[in-house]
Amino acid sequence: QVQLVESGGGLVQAGGSLRLSCTASTRTLRTYTVGWFRQAPGKERECVAANTWSTGSTYYVDSVKGRFTISRDNAKNTVYLQMNSLKPEDAAVYYCAATMTRAIVTMMGEYTYWGQGTQVTVSS
Repeated sequence: QVQLVESGGGLVQAGGSLRLSCTASTRTLRTYTVGWFRQAPGKERECVAANTWSTGSTYYVDSVKGRFTISRDNAKNTVYLQMNSLKPEDAAVYYCAATMTRAIVTMMGEYTYWGQGTQVTVSS
């Protein structure tokens, strides 16, 4: 079992920044692919970024490319999502998820472990 805890959400003005953290309280995240997902009201949950441990490869959905950055701090057993130039359409509940799959995966069903989510609100 991997227990994931997200933090760092909040209210920010459009154009501002937030850094989300995903910390594993049980096993190390070093050998897991980790994804950040978001779900806005009435919309499907989508993968916005993912990072695989095996190659260090990353994935970003087109709408966040150049604005969001996923990174790891293995010493802290934490994966971050730095979000810059936030837009009102970025507002959602953000979840981190982990899987032992070595490849980059972006579908919800491919992730085994999920955090509870953290709310991001962006005011215009």
